[in-house]
Amino acid sequence: MKCLVTLGIIASIFVLKSEETYAQMYQTEKYQRLPFGSIKPTGWLKEQMQKDMAGFVGNLDRLVPDLLNDPIYSSGRLHKKSKSKDLGNLKSGDAEGDEQYKWWNSETQSNWWDGYIRNAFLLDDQQAIKKVKQYVDKILSTQDDDGYLGIYDKELRYKQTSENGELWAQTTLYRGLLAYYEVTHDLKVWNAIVRAVDNVMSSYPINDSNPFNVGKEFSGGVAHGLTFTDVLDKMYQLTQNTKYLDYAAFLYLNYSANFSCEKDAQLSYILDTTYRLQSHGVHTYEHLRPLIVAAFATGNSKIKRALDIFIERISRCTTATGGAIGDEWIGGRVADATNAGYEYCSLHELLDSYTVLLQKRGDLKAASNIERIFFNAAQGARDPHHSCIAYLKTDNSSEMMGTRNGENEPDKKQTRYKYSPTHQDVAVCCVPNAGRITPYFLQSSWMKENDTTLVAILLCPNTVNTTIKSIPTSIEEITDYPSKNHFVFKIHSAQKVSFNLKIRVPEWAKNIKTKETYRKENGFIVIEKMVDQTAQIDLEYETEVKLNEDVKNEKYFTYGALVYSKPIKAAMQKGKSYATGFEDLYYKAEETPLYELTNHTNASFKNGIIRVNLKNSKTNKNEQVDLIPIAKTILRQTTFK
Repeated sequence: MKCLVTLGIIASIFVLKSEETYAQMYQTEKYQRLPFGSIKPTGWLKEQMQKDMAGFVGNLDRLVPDLLNDPIYSSGRLHKKSKSKDLGNLKSGDAEGDEQYKWWNSETQSNWWDGYIRNAFLLDDQQAIKKVKQYVDKILSTQDDDGYLGIYDKELRYKQTSENGELWAQTTLYRGLLAYYEVTHDLKVWNAIVRAVDNVMSSYPINDSNPFNVGKEFSGGVAHGLTFTDVLDKMYQLTQNTKYLDYAAFLYLNYSANFSCEKDAQLSYILDTTYRLQSHGVHTYEHLRPLIVAAFATGNSKIKRALDIFIERISRCTTATGGAIGDEWIGGRVADATNAGYEYCSLHELLDSYTVLLQKRGDLKAASNIERIFFNAAQGARDPHHSCIAYLKTDNSSEMMGTRNGENEPDKKQTRYKYSPTHQDVAVCCVPNAGRITPYFLQSSWMKENDTTLVAILLCPNTVNTTIKSIPTSIEEITDYPSKNHFVFKIHSAQKVSFNLKIRVPEWAKNIKTKETYRKENGFIVIEKMVDQTAQIDLEYETEVKLNEDVKNEKYFTYGALVYSKPIKAAMQKGKSYATGFEDLYYKAEETPLYELTNHTNASFKNGIIRVNLKNSKTNKNEQVDLIPIAKTILRQTTFK
């Protein structure tokens, strides 16, 4: 795992002099994001978010109070004598050492608050919003005179030579604060963010510092810190100040120039045609975002080629449901529906990375991947009956008793394959990210191409409020999608306005039913609409049952955007209780038949069920089997040989 990446390949791209910028090479972004809060959930999506706020999302601070109340950003800032913290985890399989545990609570806290902030405002939950405002006031009170907002005392900050969480703790914190600013327009918060980001940029001067030079030991927190580019990209979008993109490109190039155990996204390894992804999955998938931003910021042909290579490599690690290997190291493998699990953190990070790819390049394959992850792998890793999620999950899931499908692991105790509202015995990282994934999905469902073109790019029930030609306009998207493929778009404008409504046509759509006049354009239908205060568009995509093939040549069934599975009857066992109604849950199969394809599957769809003929591998007899959406399953068989 240890290797030295020299500066040679980086220097071949740019001579990194402090006076240089990359501004003249910026690419044109395909779409513009709408401010956070412009798009709010309706229908089943809103109901699920409300359940989450009444469940693990809204109650995590009382389920693991020691972690969420740790004053790591204030009186408990880390210093030279700080000791590793007892986080309540078993530390099994964490051979990387204890240094990481010092900063872990910053990630747990800030990612949870990020999700909590977004859920609170999207649901107009006034009690939660009041709690958010108190939190924001408290966190801003910790800001130093020089602008620093972080977890280290003055003797350590920006002076780290080994594993640390400096940039990562700031990234997770600032993302939530930026969402708060976008929805409230609170200048006090904005000014605090500007000062904090400027503090980072002045402490690690662009092209005249080496922030990722921290030795040759494990440094997972440092690797996470590369996602500070998330903050920089958002700052650029809010201000159009190219200094933020300059700095983002600098961070990616500096990361590529230094040693890291998380090397999948380093430029030299991407351009090495013999290299296969091997790092901790969540790092690999979140690092797609810095690479995208660097390609956009520089326009450099090598970086753009590296981006295409990296995306293709990730696709080889991705299962039928969109879950990319993350259990926890990729290890050179390709996706496997039974033997390769995916982490909930990885689901969120890859989905978020695809939203950046979608916004920057207008890549409709990314839109399909986002929906595939969110509607299948992410929903399928939630317990459909209880408020908890799986830390690790597989497409073919025959057991959730801690280990992967009942594997015997004599050297360590695996506990990640279960459902929990905290997963404290491993790390409280996946549950906070499960609170972030829906708001992040939702905020990319609509984008603007220009002031006269509004784009419905991720399909779901929602209401969007924006302006067209400076005229306040709202569109309510009424749908049960992805369960059903019918949509009603109710348009309201303050006054008469004409605009183009672009609606993405999923690749599985066989036919388009609407009375509207439209034209097809690069994966969209475009409806030129003159709205005199109100208008309505009815649309339906027709589809059929499809038999697909994964990277291991196993087959699986889809109908529209949904992957279907054969549910396996299971008995539930309760584990640790955190509070009434919040327990660790384990599932043991009560039946064990496996099914194989027959020559004549005769697949049909009716009332949300795919009925298909399959062969029972135990009895060797053909049976009529009902498949249901993977989101409704716990134990299941998804692929068939």
